[in-house]
Amino acid sequence: TVFSLSFLNSSLLCWSSWIFPDLYSQFLKEMIIQPGIAKANLGLSREDVTMEDHPLNPNPDSRWNTYFKDNEILLQIDKDVRRLYPDMAFFQRPTDYPSQLILDPQNDYETLRRRVEQTTLKAQTVNRNRSGVTNVSSPGKALNLYPSNEYEVLPSGSEAHWEVVERILFIYAKLNPGIAYVQGMNEIVGPIYYTFVTDPNTDWKEHAEADTFFCFTNLMSENRDNFIKSLDDSQCGITYKMESVYAMLRDKDPQLLLKLEEQNIKPQYFTFRWLTLLLSQEFLLPDVIRIWDTLFSDKDRFDFLILVCCAMLMLIRSDLLAGDFTVNMRLLQDYPISDVHTILTKAKELQDTS
Repeated sequence: TVFSLSFLNSSLLCWSSWIFPDLYSQFLKEMIIQPGIAKANLGLSREDVTMEDHPLNPNPDSRWNTYFKDNEILLQIDKDVRRLYPDMAFFQRPTDYPSQLILDPQNDYETLRRRVEQTTLKAQTVNRNRSGVTNVSSPGKALNLYPSNEYEVLPSGSEAHWEVVERILFIYAKLNPGIAYVQGMNEIVGPIYYTFVTDPNTDWKEHAEADTFFCFTNLMSENRDNFIKSLDDSQCGITYKMESVYAMLRDKDPQLLLKLEEQNIKPQYFTFRWLTLLLSQEFLLPDVIRIWDTLFSDKDRFDFLILVCCAMLMLIRSDLLAGDFTVNMRLLQDYPISDVHTILTKAKELQDTS
């Protein structure tokens, strides 16, 4: 099934192949190339340390201060995208369309990979989650962030697919400082990028990076509240949506809901991941794309996601009714049914009877 892009405005799709790559290239120039380090003879190097702007300048408007803060976000993105879909080799393989703007040997710009490898980033490991930047580790352990035998080193002028995903997420974080990057966004970008870059149409493949960025931005405009902790308890936040799954189950299968409540299995124990990551961690990538194809073709896509979650529960009701707390938590956190057609059919049935 071809991945549906119906969540995008039709005009955006029509123009994406010739307008948005230029706009995306401008983002690359302003947010990756300009802050980076180029060959001195091009006159594009980042300025040397000056009295007005130096690495220890406490001024929040300092370019160095911004650079170091960006590095904290970049390091978390880098750690997440390197392990994107570890069960398949695709994201470790080289792309057919590396960014010539950045990899041009005549320019020698500082790539994000090289930036991550700089000593300033190796000084500490920063983990950013939905609560903000936390868990700063000691410098000693960070010196071996990426063992040389863990990731294949690609030849000069090449870049892996995970590096493209990293660049997309970094630019999104720069353009959206209010939310920046939150762990899990990589799991949403991955299927979109994979769909574009494996399209048989070479025009789509060539512009996969730019198109993925704008599709992801559009999707996050509808889904971003799930990633903002301050909105958790609001009507648009993730808590309300998790409770909506149980509210739906109360209507469709009150006996099953009673069992879960008796065992004190709260919806946040398993639906948080289901809802925020759009089930992208519950199934293999081809099955995730199949689910998203149905999800995004529905005008009430996130209401339909609630129905899908409810269907997933009802399809294993006999196991849940027979299991104790430990068994049921294992079922919910490692969902046993892999036939997504059955799940979607059940969700559609629930929708038709609502």
